[in-house]
Amino acid sequence: MTPAQDDAPSGRATDRGNAASTAEVRAMFDKIARVYDPMNLVISAFQEPRWRKRAVKLTGVKPGDRVLDVATGTGKVAADLHARSQPGGSVLGIDISPAMIGVANRRFAGRPGLAFEVGDALALPTEDGSFDAATIAFGMRNLPDYAAGFAELARSVRPGGRVVCLEIARPKSRPARILQFWFDKIVPLVGRVAGQGGAYGYLVRSVKGYPGPDRIAEIMREVGLQDVTWRRMSGGIVTLHVGTVPPR
Repeated sequence: MTPAQDDAPSGRATDRGNAASTAEVRAMFDKIARVYDPMNLVISAFQEPRWRKRAVKLTGVKPGDRVLDVATGTGKVAADLHARSQPGGSVLGIDISPAMIGVANRRFAGRPGLAFEVGDALALPTEDGSFDAATIAFGMRNLPDYAAGFAELARSVRPGGRVVCLEIARPKSRPARILQFWFDKIVPLVGRVAGQGGAYGYLVRSVKGYPGPDRIAEIMREVGLQDVTWRRMSGGIVTLHVGTVPPR
């Protein structure tokens, strides 16, 4: 199917942002909320839990900290952050999709200090410097303006706190090409079997347009983050970027 036929966003992107509008992304994630978690396991070749735990560890979150998770989806990263911030810590998960937030609220109901709300990553409902760390996992490539997304994360975190970005990438190593073939060719087929071929076709297209890790690091520095580093995981199929908020 072409993007026009499957009614999903095009996934086209430049080094500045995704061509999809916020409304298109919201509608797409609302449609796939019920299959999102099992599909994540399948399309990651069951590596997603390991990637997620590594991202959480790199935040440096400790008991009592207040943490922000943007593009929280069904809340798994937020829940891991919440566990790491106990006792006494709190986590706010924000996502553009009401259906995703609905899943997160049902799944993690009754955990004091863990809250979820609908919100836009480019206009976060947060006060300046009100969190000790912030994360975005598999959400940055969906934003129409990457720099604005990182700027909002940095604005929300106190000086000295970390911003962590976990995202799918285009690997260059030979062993990782097997994973890349899986991702490019098999994932859209699995998505069609699950009744969501358009959304998972978009996923593949959005990764192809997403900037390389060096460019993402450059964008993070451009918005003022310091000590920016990045690392590959699973042969480069995903990358983890970390930056520190400077003194005001």
